[in-house]
Amino acid sequence: MLKKFICLFVLLTPFVAGAAQKNKKEEPVVHLTDEEIYSELKKLALVFETARDKFVEEADERKMLEGAMNGMLGALDPHSSYLSKEDFKEFSDKSHGEFGGLGIQITSDKGAVRVISPIDDTPAAKAGIEAGDYITHIDGEQVFDMTLNQAVKKMKGKPGTKVKLTIVHSGEEPKELTLKRAIIKVKSVKFSEKSDAAAADDDKLPKIGYVRISDFGATTTKELKDALKDLEKKKVAGYVLDLRNNPGGYLAAAVDVSDAFLDGGEIVSTRGKEKTDIDRMFAKTGDLVNGKPVVVLINHGSASASEIVAGALQDNGRAIIMGSQSFGKGSVQQQKPLGDGSAIHITIARYYTPSGKSIQNEGITPDVEVLQSKIEVLEKKESMFSEATFKNSLKNDASKKSDSGKKKDSKKSEKSDDEDEDYLSLTDEEKDERDYQLQRAMDMVRAMSKIGKKNLEKIDDEVKKDIKKDEPEKKDSNKESEKKSDVKKDDKKSEKKK
Repeated sequence: MLKKFICLFVLLTPFVAGAAQKNKKEEPVVHLTDEEIYSELKKLALVFETARDKFVEEADERKMLEGAMNGMLGALDPHSSYLSKEDFKEFSDKSHGEFGGLGIQITSDKGAVRVISPIDDTPAAKAGIEAGDYITHIDGEQVFDMTLNQAVKKMKGKPGTKVKLTIVHSGEEPKELTLKRAIIKVKSVKFSEKSDAAAADDDKLPKIGYVRISDFGATTTKELKDALKDLEKKKVAGYVLDLRNNPGGYLAAAVDVSDAFLDGGEIVSTRGKEKTDIDRMFAKTGDLVNGKPVVVLINHGSASASEIVAGALQDNGRAIIMGSQSFGKGSVQQQKPLGDGSAIHITIARYYTPSGKSIQNEGITPDVEVLQSKIEVLEKKESMFSEATFKNSLKNDASKKSDSGKKKDSKKSEKSDDEDEDYLSLTDEEKDERDYQLQRAMDMVRAMSKIGKKNLEKIDDEVKKDIKKDEPEKKDSNKESEKKSDVKKDDKKSEKKK
């Protein structure tokens, strides 16, 4: 059983597995004897002394030793590392919702630096940096074979100062971006009440609760509960939980988010090195959205804690998962302080979905695959040829459509894609209209909501029919009881006569 007091944290930098690594056969570990280990440690000390004495320039001993520890831990997996005092402090600050920099989550990929995802409303997101982009240069300096911590340090700096990044997007030429550093205040949950943008004037369409979680931090649970409380007051028909490009965060926050939509059942299990190192986490009674339909949006940038939530809701049959295959990081990390302000960040367990599936290197497969696409309208809302186009056609007295509504639609259709403004300058509503995955998720919630209502109405009708069937029988039974009472009265009368 994993120790309860250990703060489990799902690392924010997921592992990018190459095809060669996937096909590589795992050879059994050959353990060294105590004597062999002692001999290798002596060799390490000899390497250190020789390098310090013979190197052409003045050697920095601290840098050498930290590099040795980083190399040792990095040989285990991409997530394990040594954290200096400064690194550990920055790591803690970032985990608690506020830090300085560009607002970008990165990982190491074959010696290069790759973007997992930009954090919402940060300099990186506003500059248009996307998940999957590669960073090749920072302030003109190549990042190849630079450690992840070194790359992060180079991108950090005083708020207001500028940094140049060379970005390579898939299939495009490298481009140089100048970003201004800022204090990154992470508000991990955003929410709103959404309707179909194309038919916003239609009151009959149900409103959808939209909840966007950008990462799983220390404040996520409280922010989510506040969001759901507010949306439930507005009587939304269902929810879209947007976990796209969410790189992960605290395991505890992922469990709490899953629990908010569940009324019971297993959420996740973590399994360590020993067979007995198994910890299972379960949902408590009480679904905060009262069983309303939920659609979870994921994509290739959804990792770690995001995959825990998607897997828990999928395996418990609580939500439809839509979008594209998730990242596939299924390991748990722990910080082990070393007493002097430094720490070891090390992988201690794998996590499994309720069905017992490990998603390491696999990811969560959506129930409905919906790849992000550009929408092109091929048919006008109002047909050019219909009954209404005939001269002297009869009017529909019950129709609520107004001429102003038609004019409004025609104006929308007149605007071509060529006249569109830059995407970053669009309003939230305009962005929603273009977000193909979000629109399909909202359609799914509406469909699930309607099916739910129809099923309830069907059940109500069946109950009413049963009641009506029972009513004649009750009347007949009442008549029989009346007859019996009359017979008793007659018997009493005859007794008196006698």
